[in-house]
Amino acid sequence: MRNFSFVALSTLLAPLMLCAATACAQTPTTLGRIERLDPALDARISEDTKIEVLASGFTWCEGPVWVSDAAEGYLLFSDIPRNSIFRWTASRGIELYMQPSGYTGISYYGLEPGSNGLALDSEGRLVACEHGDRRVSLLTRGGGKITLADRFEGRRLNSPNDLVFGDGGVLYFTDPPYGLPERASDPRRELDFCGIYRLDPDGKLNLLTKQLARPNGIGLSPDQKTLYVAQSDPAAPVWMAFPINDDKSLGEGKVLLDAKRFMAEYPGLPDGLDVAKDGTIYGSGPGAIYVIQPDGKLIGRIITEGRVSNCTLSDDEKTLYITADDKVCRVRLK
Repeated sequence: MRNFSFVALSTLLAPLMLCAATACAQTPTTLGRIERLDPALDARISEDTKIEVLASGFTWCEGPVWVSDAAEGYLLFSDIPRNSIFRWTASRGIELYMQPSGYTGISYYGLEPGSNGLALDSEGRLVACEHGDRRVSLLTRGGGKITLADRFEGRRLNSPNDLVFGDGGVLYFTDPPYGLPERASDPRRELDFCGIYRLDPDGKLNLLTKQLARPNGIGLSPDQKTLYVAQSDPAAPVWMAFPINDDKSLGEGKVLLDAKRFMAEYPGLPDGLDVAKDGTIYGSGPGAIYVIQPDGKLIGRIITEGRVSNCTLSDDEKTLYITADDKVCRVRLK
């Protein structure tokens, strides 16, 4: 998620409902290009593949998650400044799904009060990282929310950012300060570090590491033995790989890929990510989705040329959905 320097008040107060026709009418049907850096990309993306724009006109899109449904699958994603979650379906386009999504207070709470990362638990219930309410929440069926985590050792979390479920209901999430109104210097901040956490099914919250200054996107390898974390630190913009030990602690992390050399080319930093069943990592970074092999080799980029926040794969992994600044896009995969 990006650092806003200024967002006009009129933007934040813009109407929340966006119809598909209106959202897409003012944007091109496609944008950017696919950059092939290794033949391995050919097995994943066809040469004639385009980056399709499904909708636009948002403030800052984040946290996409695909939801399978017997009638019609749909995409959920956050618009953080609007404190909202939107839904996209092929038949109906864009609809407002939830508002408020991450802040339920009555006073002004900065430029990024809403939900960020979204995920589904083993029962298909929506779990969200909430900036404003500084928690990880679960939306119950036919009811309200349950707080899964909002404190570590009695102190409030910064602003949970992104999350991923592992086997057995284990939940990993990151906690940078981006959702606090004054970020790292906010007087409401209670923790002097940005943690990577594991929440066990019994409710115990474990701090895995506070090594990274700005942990952001997070994902798991298919064998559950490696935790991938993107760092949105301009001084060290990297994707990290942490081995998961038998006792569920993290081993020493290593840099999977350094994005610094791409920052002069396009705007943005390593942000959200998703991991395919074959281990391929799709990570948002400067101007693109970076397609990375588990050994750290960059085999291609899905280039939008603008800021890219996150991505998610459909259940069948035939589609990659991308949140890119004010747009929601998709790329067809093999």
